[in-house]
Amino acid sequence: MTPPPARRRRPGSTGTAPARSFPRRGTVRRAQAITTYGVGSLMAVDQESFIVSGLDTAEESWSTDESPRIHERRLARLLGVSHFRLPPASDDTSRDGVRVRRFPLMHSCPECGDLQPHRDFNPPSGRSVCGVCEVDLVPSRFVVACKAGHLGEFPYWQWVHRSTDRDAPSVGRCGGRLKLRTSGRTSSLRSILVSCTCGRVDEVSMEGSFRRQALKDLGISCRGTRPWLGSSGEASNCGLALRTLQRGSSAVWQPVLRSALSIPPWSDGRADPLAEHWDRLRELAGRQRVADYLYGAFPGGCPVPLDEVMTLLAAEQEEDADSGTEPTFDHRYRALRDKEYERLRAGNDESEHAHDEQFVCETPLGDQKILEPLGVVGPMLVKKLREVRALKAFTRLADPDSTNGPREMSLSDSPLPWLPAMEVRGEGVFLRLDDTRLAAWEKATAVAARADRVHRAHQRVLEERADDPGLVVPSPATPRMVLLHTLAHVLINEWSLESGYPSAALRERLYASDDMAGLLVHTATSDSAGSLGGLVAQGEPEILDRTVRAAIRRAEWCSSDPLCMETEVSGAGGTNLAACHACVMLPETSCEHNNILLDRALLVGTPEDPEVGFFADVLDL
Repeated sequence: MTPPPARRRRPGSTGTAPARSFPRRGTVRRAQAITTYGVGSLMAVDQESFIVSGLDTAEESWSTDESPRIHERRLARLLGVSHFRLPPASDDTSRDGVRVRRFPLMHSCPECGDLQPHRDFNPPSGRSVCGVCEVDLVPSRFVVACKAGHLGEFPYWQWVHRSTDRDAPSVGRCGGRLKLRTSGRTSSLRSILVSCTCGRVDEVSMEGSFRRQALKDLGISCRGTRPWLGSSGEASNCGLALRTLQRGSSAVWQPVLRSALSIPPWSDGRADPLAEHWDRLRELAGRQRVADYLYGAFPGGCPVPLDEVMTLLAAEQEEDADSGTEPTFDHRYRALRDKEYERLRAGNDESEHAHDEQFVCETPLGDQKILEPLGVVGPMLVKKLREVRALKAFTRLADPDSTNGPREMSLSDSPLPWLPAMEVRGEGVFLRLDDTRLAAWEKATAVAARADRVHRAHQRVLEERADDPGLVVPSPATPRMVLLHTLAHVLINEWSLESGYPSAALRERLYASDDMAGLLVHTATSDSAGSLGGLVAQGEPEILDRTVRAAIRRAEWCSSDPLCMETEVSGAGGTNLAACHACVMLPETSCEHNNILLDRALLVGTPEDPEVGFFADVLDL
């Protein structure tokens, strides 16, 4: 979504001008600064295009009142930072906001047809118009990127001169000026024509510029440019192959997000004052040494009692033990999920905690035996929930879930002790599948065969996108994972009709492994659709029984059937089976796995083999 046009800034409460004099180009919501317009992404505002700047200067430009700190110790420890910060607001009263830089620099004038850097048009200050024609300039529609995350200008000069002087020394040496026009005959790249006034070459279309080998055939490789970092992002030798992309393509920027729920003993916020001290506290052995350190760090007295500090340290050590002696990032992230699953199963009654408790999870009052025929057990009402979602890095040309560390591009040139993040406070419903029934269903030959098709397709996609086959992440597609994922989607679709929330305001959180089989559906936005109570009400056994039955019956039929149910492959790279936008797919904000690893047949079965469906018995009742 393009940000709305800029609005005039209002003076401060004292009538003074804002602290910064940078021109304002648009507004974005805080959540968009994490998920859509984060560091390194391209942003279109009216007729102009910008790239969001890195965080190296954010310590000075992000004021503490507009960009407060937020704490989530478990996630901060996983990501190697001490705290997080909300991106600054960009409303009328804000003094400053997220910094941007003009990119791409190549622009064209629709009147005279010149194609050159923005500054060469001599535009008036604060405007993006041709200094001669006085019409709005058009940013280049094309950029180039590599899999390492670098971004650059499309090499128009080399593209035009490729037929006569493939090894020409540098741009502009021919003495001519580039021109761009559109023939208007078609809407394809063939109608976009680039020429040079030097007269040495003919007019060339942009057709073929998106071929994988197009730039490599010209002898052009990545120079390692990082325009979002300004002068610190100057060219360095990268050498990877470059791909041509449209400026607005989703492949230009994909966020690498990591999230965690606030669970006891961290969920009451009492440990926040110790955020800067945890690394040192973890190195201390013994209660007395911890007490001595706290006495020196807080001369006026530690705001957290010593007993609570020791409890928190013990909780961290317990999580370390679960993740192994030499845990990788993926192992530690799974350990984080394991603790959430344990807490969701155990619950956390509101009556036993103070008002500041941010995680309240209670057993419903109704009779849960009504759910046994469905194979659903252990529903929990999550009446209060806080999720922190942090922007760890970003990728280009690659799905973040399929990348390894080298492909993730950092948000700053130098390491920072914090990351940008957003927090969501809402509600949710947690439920599990019966372990005995699930284990028997997984052993069925037809079930394993369908899940294996999804697994092999996803693994193939991961291997194709990986530079090093030895670093390929194993596909998580198992029968129970695909089943839980598809069940979460149909429940979200059903609850969007019953609970008063739009489906884009609900989000899944899956817990699928050999010893876990649960899912949490919770509110995923921090605006007016955050916590209305309608979702928690759906977790009562009597209502949940009706909802699950209705969702399964609705999933039995798709408007694209029989094509949807009988298809051999669907989705990106064949990573889905019976799943399409007419039945189980969700908005991007709701799905943890980008709408892949789905199969409606594992819920309801197929006409040829109904027993493939885990809930096949429900349809017979």
